[in-house]
Amino acid sequence: MSVRPRRRIPVQGHDGPDERWMASYLDMVTVLMCMFIVMFAMSTVDQDKFEALRSSLATGFGAEVSEATDVSEGVIVPPELLDEAGEGFTAVQPVPSPVELGAEAEYQTLLDLRTRLQEALDARGLGDAATFTIDDRGLTIGLISAETFFATNSADLSDKARAVLDATGAVLATVPHQISVEGHADHRVPMAPFADNWELSSARSSGVLRYLVEDQAVGGERITSVGFGASRPLAEGWSESAMAANRRVDIVVLSGADDAVRALLPQVAAAHSPQ
Repeated sequence: MSVRPRRRIPVQGHDGPDERWMASYLDMVTVLMCMFIVMFAMSTVDQDKFEALRSSLATGFGAEVSEATDVSEGVIVPPELLDEAGEGFTAVQPVPSPVELGAEAEYQTLLDLRTRLQEALDARGLGDAATFTIDDRGLTIGLISAETFFATNSADLSDKARAVLDATGAVLATVPHQISVEGHADHRVPMAPFADNWELSSARSSGVLRYLVEDQAVGGERITSVGFGASRPLAEGWSESAMAANRRVDIVVLSGADDAVRALLPQVAAAHSPQ
């Protein structure tokens, strides 16, 4: 008797979406839930519980538990910024601007000129015959008390004035700067042949200019003279000391630097002056 073979029924395939991603998703949700539980538990920090949690997490991640705790505060200081003792910060100097560098260089140029002029006066025993000031105009050589350099009511140079101009003129003849010779007077009214202090101060500054040009070879193209009369006093009042300070002739070696550089010269000079 023949047996009729049984007909195999084909297995039906799964036509729905692949849901294997659900396992990874549920793992992630579980991890997030644990994280929020930990955050909630730490909302009120208990130091003992925190240390226990820290140690547990460290052990779980395979790290060795350490009893030492880093309690350092503040910023990390690079070694190159520490002082010689290894403590604190060393002073970090700001980078000067081009204008500041220019002012420093111009000050040094004028300072070197002042040193040369002072040495020339010292060599002749006239070290206290002039004063020196560095400001935004340049270097001012002050011949204080015009009565010392000129006879009363006169524009004729005294012997001391000629000696001072011999010493300073020899140096001024070697520099390229423009020079302004400026005459000043006190408040007293002069006598003939001068109608007023304008004429007296102008005659004295012109006398200094002529001597520097004709006897000391200072270039005439770079020197001028002006008389200010009694309009720019150094000291107020009618005392003998005040009037002596106001009777003067200034020889100003004008700075050729830019306006911005010259504006910083008083600041640089103050920084270099002895405290």
